[in-house]
Amino acid sequence: MMISKFLDPKNDYAFKRIFGTEKNKDILIHFLNDIFAHTTNPIEEVTFLNPSQDPKLAAERKSIVDVLCTDKEGNRFIVEMQVGHEKGFEKRAQYYAARAYINQRDKGIEYKDLKNVTFLAIVNFELFPENPSYICHHQVLDIKTHKRDLKDFSFSFIELPKFKDKKNQLKTLTQKWCYFFKKAPHTTEEDLKEIIGSDFIIRKAYDELDRFSWSKKDLQIYESVDMKISADKAIHDTFFEKGLEQGLEKGLEQGLEQGIKKTAQRMIQMGIKIETVSEVTGLTHQEIERLKKE
Repeated sequence: MMISKFLDPKNDYAFKRIFGTEKNKDILIHFLNDIFAHTTNPIEEVTFLNPSQDPKLAAERKSIVDVLCTDKEGNRFIVEMQVGHEKGFEKRAQYYAARAYINQRDKGIEYKDLKNVTFLAIVNFELFPENPSYICHHQVLDIKTHKRDLKDFSFSFIELPKFKDKKNQLKTLTQKWCYFFKKAPHTTEEDLKEIIGSDFIIRKAYDELDRFSWSKKDLQIYESVDMKISADKAIHDTFFEKGLEQGLEKGLEQGLEQGIKKTAQRMIQMGIKIETVSEVTGLTHQEIERLKKE
C-alpha cells in the first residue's frame, strides 16, 4: 500500500499547524478572504489570540477553540475543525461566539466599541441535513424587513460530506479549499498541477501537509491525535449500536475520558512534552503529571 504524501488537514494538530501559526499566517488570511469573499472588507492582517491565556476558557476543556484571531480592526474570527459528529454543535458554536464577544469587555472596551465576531466551522458530518448546500452563512436578520440591524454575529459552516466536486470541476477558491480538506490525503503531486493552477498559497497549504517534511516527533503527535479520533469514534459507535438510551450520555462521557487518558499515556511514553500532550488532549498539566505516576 502506497503511503500518501499529504497528511489529513482535518487532524487537529495538522489543522493548527496550517492555520494557527505565525509562519503560516498568510494561509489563514487567504483562506478567510476566500470563504468570506461576499464581505466588503478584505482581511489584510490577523493577530492570534491564545485562548489558553483566558482563564475562563482554560477552565473549560471543551472551550479551547482551534484558531482564535483578530483582524486589524479588532474583529474576532473563530475557526474550528470538527471531525466527529457532536450533538448540539451549533449550540457550541454560538457559545464560543458569545464568549469571544463578552471577553472584549474584560479589556475595558465600552459596549459601543465591541467588535464583530465571526465563527467558521469545517465539519466532517452533515450539520443541517435539510440544506443541500455544502457551505452556509448565518446572520441575525429582522424577520419582517430582512435587514441586518444587529451586525455583530455571523456563523458560517462548511459541511464536507455535501461537497461532491471532482478535481476537474474546481473553479472557485472555495471549491479548492473544500477539496483540500476532504481529499488532501488522497491527492498526488500530479493532481496538484490540475487543482492548484496559480494559487500558490493553497500550494503552500499542501506543502505544510507533506509528511516527508515533518519531524519524527511531529508525526508521532499527529498519529496520537488520529488515535484519539479513532478511539472516540469506536466508543461512540459501540454505544450507538447497543442502542443504550438510558445512561448513553454518561457512558459516552466516561468512555471518551478513558480514551483521552490512554492517548495521553501513549504520548507520555513517546517522550512528548507535557505542553504538547496538554494541547492535544485538553488535559491540564496536573492531570498529566498524575497519569505519569499511574
